[in-house]
Formats: sequence, C-alpha cells, structure tokens
Amino acid sequence: MKLYNSLAEIRTDLNNGSTSCVALVDQYLSRIDTAKNLNAFLETFPESARAKAAEVDKKIPTKTAGKLAGMVIALKDNICYKDHKVSASSQILGGFVSPYSSTVVERLLAEDAIIIGRTNCDEFAMGSSNENSSMGNVLNPLDIKRVPGGSSGGSAAAVAAHLCLAALGTDTGGSIRQPASFCGVVGFKPTYGRVSRWGIIAYASSFDQVGPLTHTVEDSALIMEVIAGNDEFDGTLSTKEVPEYSKSLAVTGKKRIAYIADCLDSPGLDPEIRERMNNIIAQLRAEGHIVEPASFPYLDYLVPAYYILTTAEASSNLARYDGIRYGYRSKNATDLESTYKKSRSEGFGPEVKRRIMLGTFVLSAGYYDAYYSKGQKVRRLLRDKTEEILNAFDYIILPSTPGTAFEFGANSADPIKMYLEDIFTVQANLTGIPAISVPAGKSKDGLPFGIQVMGRNFDETGVMSFADHIQKLG
Repeated sequence: MKLYNSLAEIRTDLNNGSTSCVALVDQYLSRIDTAKNLNAFLETFPESARAKAAEVDKKIPTKTAGKLAGMVIALKDNICYKDHKVSASSQILGGFVSPYSSTVVERLLAEDAIIIGRTNCDEFAMGSSNENSSMGNVLNPLDIKRVPGGSSGGSAAAVAAHLCLAALGTDTGGSIRQPASFCGVVGFKPTYGRVSRWGIIAYASSFDQVGPLTHTVEDSALIMEVIAGNDEFDGTLSTKEVPEYSKSLAVTGKKRIAYIADCLDSPGLDPEIRERMNNIIAQLRAEGHIVEPASFPYLDYLVPAYYILTTAEASSNLARYDGIRYGYRSKNATDLESTYKKSRSEGFGPEVKRRIMLGTFVLSAGYYDAYYSKGQKVRRLLRDKTEEILNAFDYIILPSTPGTAFEFGANSADPIKMYLEDIFTVQANLTGIPAISVPAGKSKDGLPFGIQVMGRNFDETGVMSFADHIQKLG
C-alpha cells in the first residue's frame, strides 16, 4: 500500500484514477489487521466505511464530493457515532451502542469523510500514557516498548502507523498534543468553545475540546474548517465565524514570539529538546522575528490547579454511570445500594476511581473553599498572566513534553510523576487558548518530540500557520 501523508496526495490519486475510496478503505483495513499488536483500534467499521466510500466514489467524477472526500479518519472511543459502539475504553460502558451521532461526526460525514473505526484511549480520557485503558495498552508504533502518550494514544498511534490518514481525539490537559509529540504527528487543540462537545463522553466539561491528529497542519486545518462552529446543542460554543483555515497558512510579516523561560530552564526538560528549542529560536530570530523570554512564575501551580478542577468535574460527570440506566451492572448486586457500589467499583478502573475520589473530596463540605474555590481563583490568575503575555506577543512557543516517550511502567508507580507529564500542555486548557504540537525533531534514540505553539483565543489561523512554519524549518 502506498503510504499517504496528506489529503492532497490522496486527492491526486483519486483524480487520476490510480486509487478509489473503496480501495483506500480496504487497504487501511488490511494495515489495521496487520498491526493488531499495536492495539490502536478497538473496533473497525468495515460495512459503514465501505458504504460511505462507495458513495463518495460516485460523487468524485461529478465534482459534488465534500471537502474531506478521500479522508479516512478514526474516532477516539469517547466520540459518539450512531449505531456504533462507544465505551470510553471502560468496562462500565461495555457493549453500549450510541443512539445518536456527535456533532463532529455529523459534520465529518456531511463533508464526505470516511470513518473507519474507533481507537483505544485511557479510560474516560484519564491518563498520559494509554496504560489506563481497560482494553489493554496501546503500543507506540515507533518503539513498541514505549507508550504512545495519552489519553488519545490510540488515535496518535493509528495516524503514525498509517492505519488511517487522520483521527479525532479529545484534549483535556494535553491529551491530543502529548501523544502527538510522542508519536511524531501533528496534534491540535482549538480554543475552548470553538468545537461542539455534543456527543462527546465528558471528562471535565470546562476543559474538554475535540481536535484532529494528522501528518500535516494543512489537514488539521481542513478538519477544523468542518468540525468548528456554532451548534445549538452546546451552549458553551462561540458564534464567531469559522475562517477557511487551510487557505490562510502562510505566515505574513514579522512576528513577536515569547518563549517561557521557566520551561526552557526547567531541570526536568530533556537536554536534546532544550537544544532543539534553542535552535528554533535562533532560526526565527535570523528570519527577523522578535523572540524574547517571558516570565511565567506560576509554572508550579499549573498541574495542581488542573487536577483539582478536572477531578471535581469528573466526579460530577461520572456520577451518571450507576449500573441502573445503561452500561455495566454487577452480577453480585443484591439491592439498590449494592448495585451502585459494586457496579461502579467493578466497572471503573483504578485511575478513574482515584480521580473520582479526589474530585469528591475537593467538592466536599469543609474542603470546597480550601481546594475547589481556590483552584478556580488560581485558574483566573493563570488566565490573566497568559493573556498579559499574549497582549505583548503574537504567540508563545514551548516544548510539548518534558521528554520523549517513556517505557511502559516507568511512571506507573508514582501518580504524581505521571501527572507532571502534562506540565507543558495544561496551561492551554486552564486558560482556554488554542495550542498545537508539531514534530520538531528526534532524539539520538530516534524518538520524536514536538514543539508547541499557543496563541490568543480564536486565533486558530495564526497558531496553525506559525506552527506549520516551524515544522518546515527543518
């Protein structure tokens, strides 16, 4: 099979007749079957994918096909697709079939994207390594002894291994950008309120955002054109017009760029990533851009604030999984109370239970003001400081992750160490701003790592265009 890195390449072959959408689907399904050991896919959708592909093949000659015609895309297993299973990689939703499609799925299908299957993830999107899935670990296709990142690890691994052209993930604290960095692909988190969360299994509602994982920024921009925009089913969405992102990827003029000196000077940052960051800064300066350090003295507060607030929201959101209405119900239950207790104890995995308990604690009487309320105040402080930097600069650049993909089990015994894997990504979620990770190099061991670009609210165009420029610096 020819390995495609962009929709433009696929379109060329579709238009010259050297392939078809049905052939593409069959080829990707074959690759998925060959790469079963990666455990990236929980399930493929051969019937609906082939039917959609045949439909698109008929449209292409008449030039009536949508803007995503030829794009074979996967869905993270927390995105609802009507008449297809969705489980958030949790036993508590085992066998559940969605009765409706999420807004993002409806919009993808309307523009003739072909959905090939659902990808593995950390249970309820809670994790930074994809070691928390009840369906088993996803392996990093670049080194199967290492994690692919999380929670959208299955989506990132599927794209990196060419099991699909693109995938959707969700990003609550870096869950798109961190696995993108570990797997050497592009991962984009839009501004909070840019993409509908209708039909997305919630983890932390004021943080979650859907975004694409691709090989190129241009393909991410195309997907964003389709999935972004107002939706009557999501009251948190902005009504701002959605630009044609893919047609605005050229960087014009000289930019003012900030880098967080506290991140670059952190002793926990891999020296090879630091060196690459310094090289990029030097290249940007040589092009005439103004690149200056910006102080962010609240770096140590990012992860604590994030976990206090997200676990509180998780405690609330996951209360609905009670063993009564749908999903898993314990066979050992004897009455109503034991149904609740046993179903949740048996159905949820250890990390999910840890976060539910932590969230319940910070919301409990006597601790609400000390933790949750204070966490919200810190969030406002973080947002104000980030906006202050972005008022003086066009973009912020920083590493996507402190290091490259780590080996399985390396951080499992210490939850705090695992949580600190998110230290460079959670800022964008706490403050709501758009952020993207693009491949920026490889370590001496051949492992990829990403550089992150963050920008002002709803400046997806600028963020993606500048990230595209950085990726092409070489």
